[in-house]
Amino acid sequence: MPFEKSQWFFPIAVTLHNSEEAACMPKWVSTHNRQLPIHPGEGKIWFGLLVLTLAAFVVTYMSAQKGKQSFWAYLLFGYVTAMLANVLVPHIPATLVFGEYTPGVISAIFINLPVMSFLMFKAVREQWVSGTKAIAYAVLVPLAIGGAIATLFALT
Repeated sequence: MPFEKSQWFFPIAVTLHNSEEAACMPKWVSTHNRQLPIHPGEGKIWFGLLVLTLAAFVVTYMSAQKGKQSFWAYLLFGYVTAMLANVLVPHIPATLVFGEYTPGVISAIFINLPVMSFLMFKAVREQWVSGTKAIAYAVLVPLAIGGAIATLFALT
């Protein structure tokens, strides 16, 4: 299946992952309130997850419309990279540190890890993205998403 079609696995995977987090994270955060450096409320968690899920669909739609080497293809690649990095930070370490299930870890390992790896490989192989521009988006987009999440959670 070409990347043009397979990129649609991205928003589906994000939706499944964010749904797991939305269902479990508010209670988990309140249970572990003392151990966490941030204390986002239920509304902020759900709002952030909704925005990230909708963004996944918009970015994928625009990438499909604009095609190879477009700004949107690179933005999608960066967002895919962010979701792959999200498996390693915080899901797996948090599960190991707390010694228990953490919200999103199941979909992170069993959906995001294989789907995002596959999409990154396909995007590069089929030249939807390439070179230093791909590397820049793979670094900057995850940092921007992380910064936006931190800012949202820091706002009172």
